Amino acid sequence: MRKSMGKVKTVFICNECGYEHPKWIGKCPKCGNWNSFEECETFIPDSRKKAGAPANSPILLSDQSLPPAGRIVTDISELDRVLGGGIFSASVNLIAGDPGVGKSTLLLQMAGGLSRKGISVLYISAEESFWQIQERARRLKADQLSLPILIETDLDNILSQIEQKKPDVVIIDSIQAIFSQEVSGTSGNISQVRECSSRLFRSAKENGWSLFLVGHITKEGSIAGPKLLEHMVDVVIYFEGDTLYQYRILRSLKNRFGPSHEIGLFVMESEG
Repeated sequence: MRKSMGKVKTVFICNECGYEHPKWIGKCPKCGNWNSFEECETFIPDSRKKAGAPANSPILLSDQSLPPAGRIVTDISELDRVLGGGIFSASVNLIAGDPGVGKSTLLLQMAGGLSRKGISVLYISAEESFWQIQERARRLKADQLSLPILIETDLDNILSQIEQKKPDVVIIDSIQAIFSQEVSGTSGNISQVRECSSRLFRSAKENGWSLFLVGHITKEGSIAGPKLLEHMVDVVIYFEGDTLYQYRILRSLKNRFGPSHEIGLFVMESEG
């Protein structure tokens, strides 16, 4: 059930650039792609302003009271290199790849390593059960760690848990599997992916925690959902490889905090 947000409005959204139009048109006037519009429902907010948290205030560039932005080193050397030297503070990272290529294994291994170093991590799964994750952690020798695992698909509940736990790093597997009650449609459609990713992005930037989103790959090899998702995040990484073989390639296609097109080489074994 959706929360009451105001009037419902039907629009057509370009799944390449996010451009909105009141009617279906063949060619997007913004990005030029053909047949890229999909029908979605959006909500016109109530004109009455709701009471909430106070707005952020400007910060002077000369202000020396704030600590400098740093990086969290994962100690997985290939991953750290692809990220540009580690996880940048308050960064939003998208890692995509074919099913079974090892995205969840890599991120759980990263979470375990960070947890051993005393870095607070919240691992959120919207696709697997706790026991599936626990079994994978057992293979990685991480099942004895005090690593919180949240099984949840509702965005409001996810954001509430993040606010309570105040982690340094959040992992969500996957962005296409969570949903917001404030947007119509099932999880994974353009409106849902756009709403969920934008709210997570905003919360990460405002509160200073780093976010890893797992993304699905379409049959054509592109990330499922609107291209706006790739434009929004700070880092886009593809995890590639044939699931019949051990070798995997981690490739950065976009990195606001380091060199793009960096490559990391992995070997998938029974212990990660």
